[in-house]
Amino acid sequence: MLFGRRVPFLSHIFTLVGFVVTVLTVAVTNVRAATPTKVVISFAILSEREAALFVARDQGFFRKQGLDVELVYVANAPVALASLAHGDSQMNTGSPSGPILGAMAGGLDVAFVAGLVNKLTGTIVSTAEIKSPADLKGKTIGVTSIGGGNWAFTMLALEHWGLDVKRDKITIRVIGSDSVRAQAITTGAIDATQLSAYSYAVALKRQGATILADMRDWGVPYQGTTVLARRSFVSQSPDVAEKVLTALVESIAFIQDPANKPAVLKSLAKALRLAKVEEAADGYDIVRTVYERRIFPTPDGIRNIIRLLGASNEKIRGLKAEDLIDDRTVKRMEQKGLFQPIAK
Repeated sequence: MLFGRRVPFLSHIFTLVGFVVTVLTVAVTNVRAATPTKVVISFAILSEREAALFVARDQGFFRKQGLDVELVYVANAPVALASLAHGDSQMNTGSPSGPILGAMAGGLDVAFVAGLVNKLTGTIVSTAEIKSPADLKGKTIGVTSIGGGNWAFTMLALEHWGLDVKRDKITIRVIGSDSVRAQAITTGAIDATQLSAYSYAVALKRQGATILADMRDWGVPYQGTTVLARRSFVSQSPDVAEKVLTALVESIAFIQDPANKPAVLKSLAKALRLAKVEEAADGYDIVRTVYERRIFPTPDGIRNIIRLLGASNEKIRGLKAEDLIDDRTVKRMEQKGLFQPIAK
């Protein structure tokens, strides 16, 4: 009799415990779902070309995708690659460079997963005394580093003009970032440089400098701004990779809508550390025209940099552009219709 009474009692206890466990499991699951996924994205250049990152952060597009994104400026490609390799960052944006292609040739499993800007951009700016590309003969051109993205832009510009560094006795001098090189133009430390930030170029022009070229006008294929990630990361976290790129696509659409100009200017001025928001206006007008909506990497643009760097590096010369691209994420996004123009 007593034993018979215990069975319903124990049954109730077990039922209550089961209910509590279920409630706690649901609660933990909901908390996890509500906690944004941490993602670190490093970027290599402080210019308008990175506006998609800045706007995605400031307008909450990353947060909308359930991501807690930290943007970290890393101008040094080897450091950025080491960060990717060790998992300290998950993605990197910038232009292909010697260190990046060298790492790929050496077996690091990084790949180009998206192409935000797929052509040469930026300006070639010189001192007032230089009036044409031919005047660069015998002069000094400043770059960020030898083999870096800015160096590649510079070499392709000289190639476009039919100039040769050795033949035309052009000195390539390592100076530093866009802001440092812009300052070097004003002091006469260098005669010319390629600037990714249009805001700096416009400021120099107002001071009398010469704009020798706006490279957008050439239409030269180049992986101007790419998104790099390890293939293993894309395989292990395909949803996170897609969410990052989806936020960037939404950011590009936002930037290209003229109605959002004030908000974009504010983001640019803040990121580029401009004294006044109005100083970002010229760069904004330009960046709206360079972004891709269909953010596939460009094999032709990658071939251009392989050809340039491969002239002095056998391992890089042996690379094939198609092998360096991992476009499964953008293909999946295209299938979902995420690249369609946003209806007004």
